[in-house]
Amino acid sequence: MLSVLLVWKEMITLPFIYAYMLMVLEFFSGWLGAKFYMMNFVLFLEWELMQIGGIKMVYVLLFDWMSLLFLAVVMFISSIVLIYSYSYMSGDSSVGRFIVLVYLFVVSMIFMILSPNMISILLGWDGLGLVSYALVIYYQNVKSANAGMLTVLSNRLGDVAILVSISWLANFGGWDIFYLQFVFEAQELKYVLFLVVVAGMTSSAQIPFSAWLPAAMAAPTPVSSLVHSSTLVTAGVYLLIRFNELLGVNYYLLLISVLTMFMSGWGANYEFDLKKVIALSTLSQLGVMMMVLSLGMYELAFFHLVSHAMFKSLLFLCAGFYIHASSDSQDVRLLGKLTESFPLVGVYFTGCSLSLCGFPFLSGFYSKDLILESYFTSEMNMLIYVMAFFSHSFTMSYSVRLVFYIYMNKSMSQLVGGYGLDMFMLTPMSLLFVVSVLTGAAFSWAFVPPAAVVLPVLVSVSLLLVGGGLVVFITRCMSFKNFTPESGLVAGQPLEWFFGMMWYLPFLSTLNFMGGLGLGSAYLSQMDGGFLEYTGGQGGLKYISGVSSLVDKWNSTNMSIYMYLVVMFVVVMILMA
Repeated sequence: MLSVLLVWKEMITLPFIYAYMLMVLEFFSGWLGAKFYMMNFVLFLEWELMQIGGIKMVYVLLFDWMSLLFLAVVMFISSIVLIYSYSYMSGDSSVGRFIVLVYLFVVSMIFMILSPNMISILLGWDGLGLVSYALVIYYQNVKSANAGMLTVLSNRLGDVAILVSISWLANFGGWDIFYLQFVFEAQELKYVLFLVVVAGMTSSAQIPFSAWLPAAMAAPTPVSSLVHSSTLVTAGVYLLIRFNELLGVNYYLLLISVLTMFMSGWGANYEFDLKKVIALSTLSQLGVMMMVLSLGMYELAFFHLVSHAMFKSLLFLCAGFYIHASSDSQDVRLLGKLTESFPLVGVYFTGCSLSLCGFPFLSGFYSKDLILESYFTSEMNMLIYVMAFFSHSFTMSYSVRLVFYIYMNKSMSQLVGGYGLDMFMLTPMSLLFVVSVLTGAAFSWAFVPPAAVVLPVLVSVSLLLVGGGLVVFITRCMSFKNFTPESGLVAGQPLEWFFGMMWYLPFLSTLNFMGGLGLGSAYLSQMDGGFLEYTGGQGGLKYISGVSSLVDKWNSTNMSIYMYLVVMFVVVMILMA
């Protein structure tokens, strides 16, 4: 009886209160979204704040089946992460601050999802950028500080693009993106579209803005689970889904997305940090979503967005458990034989990895199968086809490689004695696993019209053969003696270093701007602390103080000065007479 009371007392703490609120809203939002879809109904609400000239500043809310279902997905994953965080962050001294930041992060994403107005979108977009910075630097060390600065500055470029698009949309008398699909004759909309695509690329870490995504792994693992599944990185994809009427078929975005898929998939095969491998897999799947969007199939992009969010969040939760259980080690070469100690988590992790590869009848299979069928049966450039082909094969190779290192390799780390699953970690992970398995099939049955697409046998078999060949090749090449624990890359081999370091994007995103920081230091010392200081604030104050002192000196009641002035006045009057 006492243990039941203690558990009940723990379940009314702050994380659980937030989680219960999100769960209630999630069920209501999911039910309403399914009803709106069946009734083909859209609810559009406007709240006028003020009017400047002929332009009205309104706060707009758009409730349709897509926004409501994605809102249900975000709130479901957020409630799971909050309950998981209660146990995962139990030893942290600032767990209350962490929970509040996560909740603010979710609220910002809700604002962004329900807003078809660029000004209200900016409210949620800026909230995501600010709170993500606070979460990335949560551990307050040098690594997290550098990662947080790279994250917030990269996303700040998207904020600038949205601000400029707001200024440009003022030419059309409003900022509602819902009506832009009816203004096709306006050539100026191509500038708005360009700015929105840039904002989506920065948030979804497409080339050349890809360096911040693996760096954001400095945040706690529950934050990574939330960021990489349904919030920050998917905000750009969701924004472009809303702009699908203007985007249409965009071959420039197609090239960028395929390059991102290829770069991240290849780089994941050279990475040994557990969380960075999963982060690069997220980057690869974001490239898949952007590729589908660039071809005009925004419904398939939303389908893959939902299915990917489910299994990717569970993949990070399993990775966080393994990191905690292995003395906070993230090097996959030091892990091994974890299935013997934690068989249930092994089932969850392997199931999510297979879903990521598109294993039949799992969640990822339904969305990726539709994407591949739609892509391979359309006209395409042969170079893009080959790059997309190998990018999907890389997904199989790095997933199998990761499972091999974690479960079949010899363990080189010390497991934490007595560390195991409690109900606050096991229950949300089990619920998320069930939902992640069923989401793809349920979504396919409910929203995808029945159709049969039969790919050529050569295409179907070649994907399996190339993926299996990559697994064998990379497993044989990635031996312990060839790689240093510090870098994980072969010393003196520039080709491996190039592909393993994301085509030098981390260096290009940081080192090239160090000269700008030096220029800022020179400006601070020479202008702000030099010329402007002497001619402005402190210099002006010093000059005014000196003049005031002189006036006070002559206005003093010194008798000698007073008599001197009287004598001088009399002498002047006599001379003038």
